[in-house]
Amino acid sequence: MKFEHLIEINDPLNPLIDTLTVDQLWAGLVLSAESPKLFVPHLDECVVDERSDHGFRRRRRFGELVVEDRVVLEPMRQLRYEVAPQQDISRQSLTVTIETPTADTLYVRFQYQDDHDAATDAANAMYDEFRKSAYQESDIDMIRVLRDLASQGRLGATLN
Repeated sequence: MKFEHLIEINDPLNPLIDTLTVDQLWAGLVLSAESPKLFVPHLDECVVDERSDHGFRRRRRFGELVVEDRVVLEPMRQLRYEVAPQQDISRQSLTVTIETPTADTLYVRFQYQDDHDAATDAANAMYDEFRKSAYQESDIDMIRVLRDLASQGRLGATLN
């Protein structure tokens, strides 16, 4: 399955949207990777280790399910979550990219991919539609939390 969607962060034509800086957005995206319990209420535990200049490894526990992944950072541009095959989970990735098509606009692109072949994707088509919807809602919720944190001054100074 491959799936992507775009969330608009800044729109100069919409005064109802609080403007965020790229620095605030980056800080929030990294926070969501390092402290996912702030963003995922049903997550029981997250342990971050093996830090380097380029990222870190995480072990997240959802009840009995433990998922290990690696987060690769390209500062101020992109986070990539890489899940190696484990238990009943196939290889998966999520790439989160900050896009600034103009000086006044800011977007985040979310790109999901797994290693299923075309036959598996066809067999899972209905299930995958639910997954896509859940991913998109989760990403929208994460951006909402980031906006709340920014409005509280927890992600640095705002433009407004």
